[in-house]
Amino acid sequence: MSPLLGELGVATICQSARCPNIGQCWESGHATFLILGQHCTRNCRFCAVEPGRPLPPDAQEPERVARAAQALGLRHVVLTSVTRDDLADGGAGHFADVIGALRNMIPGAGIEILVPDFRGDGPAIATVLHANPDIFGHNVETVPRLYPSVRPSADYGRSLRVLKAAKEIKPGQKTKSGLMVGLGETCSEVAGVLRDLRGGGVDMVTIGQYLRPTPQQLPVQEYVKPELFVRYARLAEEMGFIGVQCGPLVRSSYRAHEMAAGKL
Repeated sequence: MSPLLGELGVATICQSARCPNIGQCWESGHATFLILGQHCTRNCRFCAVEPGRPLPPDAQEPERVARAAQALGLRHVVLTSVTRDDLADGGAGHFADVIGALRNMIPGAGIEILVPDFRGDGPAIATVLHANPDIFGHNVETVPRLYPSVRPSADYGRSLRVLKAAKEIKPGQKTKSGLMVGLGETCSEVAGVLRDLRGGGVDMVTIGQYLRPTPQQLPVQEYVKPELFVRYARLAEEMGFIGVQCGPLVRSSYRAHEMAAGKL
């Protein structure tokens, strides 16, 4: 998969974020495309994606991503991006263009997007929703108490509003969010995040162990025991989430196709 993606000039978050599941996912034909460059305008303390000044959006990228997805035979495509606070719409129009290119080239494929917060801008959120993704995802990443140390440029309340806005703008839209554990949160705080997400109508949730990607990121505070992941999964199911994945190596797009199809 890697040589083909390189030939087409297409990036994946699998590589940029040093995902621990890259081997398993690529062997099974799954990848999450990273659009809008490989430099982020924010500097979250958990993420291996490089901060910096990104280049202007590449007008040819939508076609390249669609060609890559077609060549790989993907039936469920996941798109994510760096945060682009330098763009007026946060990159929403580019997301819509990539979705449109995918719809044209592989019309039967499911499309899942994992978007930044677009600074909470309603028109930007509407732009990507009007392109008709099957699943609209935005991660809260951690509990609100830890935002200053983990996501200093983000805002927990704003992230919740983004997810809620997706439902308000497009009733019936499936939404998804995820968070990491092992950063110093408590069980009650995780339960509180799940309640907040469900209260905002979020349909699907993922919970995974934070793993320090390089020495430059935050250290792991705790390796959560498997039985606690089981407890979190049961709690989420009891709250009414229709899709739940909890486990040490679970990430936002891990087994995304199965979750979207209701097989998890």
